This record gives sequence, C-alpha cells and structure tokens, in this order.
Amino acid sequence: MKNSNLTKTLNDRARQQVMQPRLATLFLLGVVFLAGAGVTAWFAGVGVIQQIFTQIQLMQDNPPMWLEVPMVARKYLLAPTVVLFLIAIAVIKISPQPRTWSRVLVVCILLSLTIRYILWRSLSTLNVADPLNGFFSLGLYFLEMLLLANATLQLFLMLRVKNRQREADFLTLQVLDGSFHPSVDILITTYDEPEFIVRRTIIGCQAINYTNKKIYLLDDTRRSEMKQLALKLGCEYMTRPDNRHAKAGNLNHSLPETNGELIVVFDADFVPTKNFLIRTVGFFQNEKVGLVQTPQSFYNIDPIARNLGLENVLAPEEEVFYRQIQPIRDAANSVVCSGTSFVVRRSALEAVGGFVTDSVSEDYFTGIRISAIGYRLVYLDEKLSAGLAADNITAHALQRLRWGRGTLQAFFIKSNPLTIPGLRPIQRLGHLEGLLHWFTSISRGGFLIVPLAYSFLGVIPLRAAPTELLYFFLPYYVVQLTVFSWLNQRSRSALLSDIYTLVLTLPLAMTVIQVMLNPFSKGFNVTPKGTRSNYFYFNWRLAWPLIILFILTAVSLWWNLGTSVMKGAMTTAMTPEIAEQLKGINLGWIWSVYNLLLIGISLLILLDAPKPDLYEWFDLRRLVRLDIAGRTLWGVTTKISEVGAEVALTQLGLSTITKGETLPVTLEILEETIFLQGQITQTEVSSQFPSVQIVFEQVTLSQQRTLVEMLFCRPGQWKRQNTPGELQSLWLLLKILLKPRVLFDRQRKVSVVSVSQV
Repeated sequence: MKNSNLTKTLNDRARQQVMQPRLATLFLLGVVFLAGAGVTAWFAGVGVIQQIFTQIQLMQDNPPMWLEVPMVARKYLLAPTVVLFLIAIAVIKISPQPRTWSRVLVVCILLSLTIRYILWRSLSTLNVADPLNGFFSLGLYFLEMLLLANATLQLFLMLRVKNRQREADFLTLQVLDGSFHPSVDILITTYDEPEFIVRRTIIGCQAINYTNKKIYLLDDTRRSEMKQLALKLGCEYMTRPDNRHAKAGNLNHSLPETNGELIVVFDADFVPTKNFLIRTVGFFQNEKVGLVQTPQSFYNIDPIARNLGLENVLAPEEEVFYRQIQPIRDAANSVVCSGTSFVVRRSALEAVGGFVTDSVSEDYFTGIRISAIGYRLVYLDEKLSAGLAADNITAHALQRLRWGRGTLQAFFIKSNPLTIPGLRPIQRLGHLEGLLHWFTSISRGGFLIVPLAYSFLGVIPLRAAPTELLYFFLPYYVVQLTVFSWLNQRSRSALLSDIYTLVLTLPLAMTVIQVMLNPFSKGFNVTPKGTRSNYFYFNWRLAWPLIILFILTAVSLWWNLGTSVMKGAMTTAMTPEIAEQLKGINLGWIWSVYNLLLIGISLLILLDAPKPDLYEWFDLRRLVRLDIAGRTLWGVTTKISEVGAEVALTQLGLSTITKGETLPVTLEILEETIFLQGQITQTEVSSQFPSVQIVFEQVTLSQQRTLVEMLFCRPGQWKRQNTPGELQSLWLLLKILLKPRVLFDRQRKVSVVSVSQV
C-alpha cells in the first residue's frame, strides 16, 4: 500500500510542475527599473534628484566625528592593525585548530571590524558630487555591500560549529554489536558513464562491511552492457522507459520497487570505504534524523590544480564547502544534501513525496523538504567515499554553472527555503547564506571593471585619504587575511580562493542574471567523467572575456602610472581637485596590478594539461614478490592502479632485461594475498636499485575486487590536504606566471590545440 501511494504521488508530481509566481523576477526587474529611472533623472538634471544627492554628498563631506581619523593618533595609525594582527597570530598559535573559544573570539573581532568598515564606507567614502562619479561610486558600494552581507552572515553562523565524529564513535557501537541493524538499499545512479567507472563503484558498494544491504544499479541510458555488468557482479539492475526529470526521476522510479528502511545514494563515480554504513547508520537510532550527509572527496586531481602544475599543493575546491560551510550549516540545522554519499530515511523521503523534480538540484531541495517537516539533517565530517573530479576545465565549468542554476531556482519553486513552511529563522539564515553566495559573482565581476573607470572615464568611485585607508580598511583586511585559512580548516588561502573564484566569475554572473529572468531555460547536464587527452586544450569560449579584460586592465595600468607620474610632478600647481584625482589614480593602479595577476593566472587555468591515462595511479606502498623468467625478486610498490604497478626492487637482478624488451612477470602483493600476471614494459635505475613498470594482464573479477578494495575502500585512507598560507600562495602565483606549465613541462611531448565549447 505504501509503495502504491508513493507511485501515485510521484505520478501526480510528474504531471504538473508546481512553481511559485515569478515574484523574484518581477522584484529584480523592478529594482533595475527604479535604479535606471533614478540614474536617468540624475543625468537629466531633475531638481529633486539633484537635491537628494547634494545632501548625500554634504553628509559624506562631514561624517560623524567617530568616523574621522583622530588627530592625536595620526603618527600611530598602524597601531590598531599591528595589535589586532598580533592578537590573531597569538590565537592561531595557541589554538592551531579552531576551538569554541578561539573561533568565537576571532569571529567577534572580524564582525566588529566588518561593521566598522561598513559604517565608514557608507558615511564617508561615497562620491556623488556629479552623476558620472555617483553612478560608479554607488555601483561599487552596492556590489561591495552584497559581498560583505554574505561574509557577515557566514561569520555570524560561524559562531556555532558542529563536529559529530565523537557522536559517531558512540552510535557506531550499536551497529557493530547488531543491536541496530536496519535494512539498507544502495542506489547507484548512472547516465552514460564508462563501464570501468561504474564497475569500480559497484565493487566498492559490495565491499561495505554491512550484511543487511541490497545494491541497485539505476541505469538511465538503458545500456545492455550495464545490464550485463550488474548480472556479472551480482547486483540488481533497474531502468525505465524514459529520462523524465533526469537523476531525480531515475531515483523516484526506483523507490516503489525497493523497500529498505534506509536509502544510500551514490553517483556512478563515487566509491565508498568499507566502513561507510558502520559510521553513518547509527545516527538513525534517533527517529528525528532524516538524512546523514558525508563529504565529497576525490581520488583524482581537479583540473585547476592540474593545469597550474600544483597537483600536490592545492586541495580540491570543494574542500572549503565540506570543511567550513557544512559544519556551520549543521549547527544551524540547514545541512545541504549534495547528491551523493548520503543516507536518507525512507519514511522521511516518502513523507515529502520522493526526490524533488522541480529543479536540477534535486538533492538540495529534497533535503529542505525533509527539514521542513521536522526531520534533522546531519553532517558527518568524515571522508567515507571518493569520486572523480571534473576531467577538464570545460566539465568543471558545466558542473559549477549547473549547481548555481539549480540553487537559484529556489526562488521559483515551492521548496524555497526562505518561504517554505516549517523552517526556523536560523535555518532560513543558513540557506540565505548559500543563495547569496551565487550573487557575489556579480560583485566580483564588477570589481574587475571598476578600476577601468579610474583610467578611461576619470572617475573616482571611492574617496579616501591614505590615513583613512590605514585606519579603517587596513585592520579589517589584515586580520581577515591572517585568519582566513585558519577559519576554513586550511582548505584554502585567501589569494588562492580568489583564483578559483575568478576563473568562472563572468560565466557565473551571467548565469545568475539568466536564472533570475528565465529560471528553467536549461535542463540537467551530466558532468562528463572518464575521458582522456594527449594534448593541451585552450577554452576560448571562457577565455575571450578575460583576454579583453586583461588587455584593457594592462592599458589602464600604463595610463594610470603615466598620469600619476605626470601629476605627481606638478607639486607646485596642485589643486585640491588634482590631489583628489591623484589619490584615486594611485588606488586604481594598485587595484589594476592585482587584477592583472589574477586574470593572467586564470587564463593559464583555461589551458587544460594533458590527461593521457584513464586510470588513477596511487602512491601506495605494498611489499611484493616478482617471478621473472624463473628468478624471484623482492620489491615495494611506489605507484599502483587497477591496470598496473611501479615497483622499486630491493636488490639488483635485472641485468638480463634488455632496454625496450617486455618480459612476462608474476607479481604477488603479499599483504593482499593476490597474484597478478603482467608484462614489464619499462625499467629504470635510480641510485643503486632499479625499478620496473608492470602492466597487468587478464585480471579476473576476484583480482579486480581485491585491487578496488585496496585502492579505494580502505577506512581512513582519504586524508585532508592543507593549502599553503598567504605568503607561500603569493609566491606560488608569481612562480606560475613566470614559469607556465605549457612552456616548461618538458616531461610531456604534446601539441597545443584549441576548443571553444563549454
């Protein structure tokens, strides 16, 4: 009866997509219209508008006394910055990992400095003396306030952070002793992924240490090879006659055909560790827990790190979200369900009518609906699975644009977290922070354009004396820079965060505008996975706006420097107007230098480095025994994959191998008790002992299971990687510009070609 009711609910939802009236679009257009009308009237010289801005300018020229730089403090202007910097350093040294007291202290300092900075910007720095200056000054101000609103909301939420690892330790005991052992259905969704990727995921799910589970492969492309794969591996196969509602429809189709008390969802490329269910199932002993989300980890290098040649330096972009954002969202009971590696209670999912089909972000809004009916969403910050990051920058862009589009569709569907009944105010604030995040791309795009106005239009959007910048801006900036990486658990430095953001700033800004005007113009796009490339590829479609901005910024910098030198020489005839303009020009060229650095590195990111191997090679040490032509040799693996291994031999003994010759070999991995047949394809001699590269042949299913479990499923194997600090990040960025990978990577003999699709 339950399944039939669920089928009826899903069919009803499929017949009609319920949307809210386009109030968000009307509101946005209304704001743009009113702002445009006000600017037009100002330029036209309408008396009332002129009087309003004259009064605003008068207030800016005469700010409150508490917003003026104290005369007695002018020789000590750096003192506040130095004191706060030393406090921040002391807190970080005493508490290397943020604790409650240290995090609250730092956050309170940042909130105070942010509020102080906002007041100064609002009451003292605007330039509305004439329409042209006013247009850019107010535009910059509102863009900055949008960014600061998001940052301030995030800081407020950061006052409370949840870490559930100890709770998981306790709840795991009942799972291990069998006193809590609910049935679990594991759903693997696939759409056109290569067979070798899906195979490894199924094997990983079957290796999970939990007996009361059943695994289903949900194939949305109706491929015969997928059906044969499921039959060969021994899991259930399920498909449907159409692809309505993409992944959400695929999952919903399976719900009436399955009956586990808990449901686990994995994307086709995500492989769980053996203890995935042991660590997550225990939370469901609390009847109010509806969903448990775990982080997304990746076993390959993301395209940005690979293209910059920083594979072993940069942590994946998602680390910021899973190390910093999800724990604070958990404390606010507004955890984001992120589509894979989560466990959901079937009764909670049935109560909301299955997975949401109104948006391309079905996972996010399903979680919101479950929260709205009173269930708790839990985030367990443990790496219990790993998947494939996007293969190239084109796929990376497609994925991020889809995430942004899907999240912003919140304004147009019933699952809008700001209006849906049942959520508490703190939960709505948590979701508001996530929605505002995407709008900040518009601010960042504006920050690339505003410096050009200093040069080409002669405007001064920000009026501030050097003493004011030292007194109001510098303390805020220095403290924020100092604690940025510490607050996000060393997942990203501020400078590297700007790089990751800038490369997609303009496409994201356009996507935000497009979604607010026409939210459902594009459907669900699957991120391509499991591709290879032997060439450098340059993405012209993403690059050309940045190239234009780079050229304009370089010209404006040259122009600003020339003007600054020329007017600086006019010391005897310098009027107050020239002095004011000179201040603006000096700020403009400093800003332009920073933008040039970021844009230059972003262009290098858009040049995809070769990725010739479909399989990932892991730096894994295992003792092995080799049988070569009747001789037994011992060694240790230095690299290993599903298709081969690199072995450092512990003694000499390859004198019989001619260079370029291939020899059959039997390799035994002692710790795994596995024998593999292969061919030695390459030998090298470093120091005193040689190494060999082996390609496996005729790997049986049993052997493949052992390899997958060894490479992907070991509990605790996915470690956190810390990103360099600010000074080291700055050095890395300068080094990348001076030594780009495409010119200096001599290990690859490759060609450079172009692509223009995204």
